[in-house]
Amino acid sequence: MYQIDQNGFYGKFGGAYVPEILHRCVTELQEMYAVVLESDAFKQEFRALLQDYAGRPSPLYYARRLSDKYGCRIYLKREDLNHTGSHKINNVLGQILLAKQMGKKRIIAETGAGQHGVATATVCALMDMTCVVYMGKTDVERQYPNVQKMKMLGATVIPVTSGNMTLKDAVNEAIGDWCCHPQDTFYIIGSTVGPHPYPDLVARLQSVISEEIKHQLTEKEGRDYPDYLFACIGGGSNAAGTIYHFLDDRRVRIVLAEAGGKGVETGMSAATIHLGKPGIIHGARTLVMQNEDGQIEEPFSISAGLDYPGIGPLYAFLVDTKRVDVLAINDDEALESAFELTRLEGIIPALESAHAIGALKKMQFKPSDVVVLTVSGRGDKDMETYINDLVISD
Repeated sequence: MYQIDQNGFYGKFGGAYVPEILHRCVTELQEMYAVVLESDAFKQEFRALLQDYAGRPSPLYYARRLSDKYGCRIYLKREDLNHTGSHKINNVLGQILLAKQMGKKRIIAETGAGQHGVATATVCALMDMTCVVYMGKTDVERQYPNVQKMKMLGATVIPVTSGNMTLKDAVNEAIGDWCCHPQDTFYIIGSTVGPHPYPDLVARLQSVISEEIKHQLTEKEGRDYPDYLFACIGGGSNAAGTIYHFLDDRRVRIVLAEAGGKGVETGMSAATIHLGKPGIIHGARTLVMQNEDGQIEEPFSISAGLDYPGIGPLYAFLVDTKRVDVLAINDDEALESAFELTRLEGIIPALESAHAIGALKKMQFKPSDVVVLTVSGRGDKDMETYINDLVISD
């Protein structure tokens, strides 16, 4: 029920709304991606890279002290322990293999928190490809360590100064670049957004997360499903990987945490599911934060990776069919939860992941409940924000 149809739609959401100049590129990608991903040669090379280069499988860690606090059995899916520090490496390894198969020589990407940019620059260095990363100027400033990593890896990082200079604007510029270089360029999109086939492509490549969860839970709990799945959601790539193999399993309750910013009602929020209406953004029909005239509203979040006014079309469909619970976690709640995880378990999460931790406080659990929460990235990139909050708190 929850897989994409032959036209690239999840229910009434999705599709490919692209300018004529990109029609051929997108059509070519639509025709090739499933064939390549399902080939034995791709599967063999992709699995080998995930294991020997990215360091998979990522651990499923029983968080004893966190479990004691919330009165259930909480496991953390440790995507922060992957090479480059997040789940992003899963997707970019798959997409660059697809780009090679299609004969592309130049890679472009957008990034917000910088994790996708770092992962893309990493695999471009590995595969000896040219790499250009678009990043909003606001994010360049607040994610400085990741910018330096991308440059060290040989990528060209282009600060974007349009809009509020964050993720939405970086995507705009990357699409503009693609329009100008359709023949030799492959756009590695970092999340389950954009025109078909990207939402499905990214979800498939990230689905290794839920595949591993099933095997790991069998070993640890004697069953291959949790009672609850938690993940943060911006565009939705780590969440897609976390829930992919559980979507049709109604025994599993899915809880997604989006960025509330200063509060859903303040006008300074990135809670797209709470605030959005159906519309088109970056080539797909989904939920979009927009005004009465259909103009996109600027999002706001302390988290660069969740600071996006749209959502992957899969999630618009999951909300429409009431398959998921979505909670808006405000900036202060995310910061508090980041310190909570750090001090209870010795794990410093990315600000994005801290939103998922923050959602635990808003739920009621039974002692027998098995909860799996994906820690999508580590907090190295957010240390300046954490340090500033620590100073203010002291």
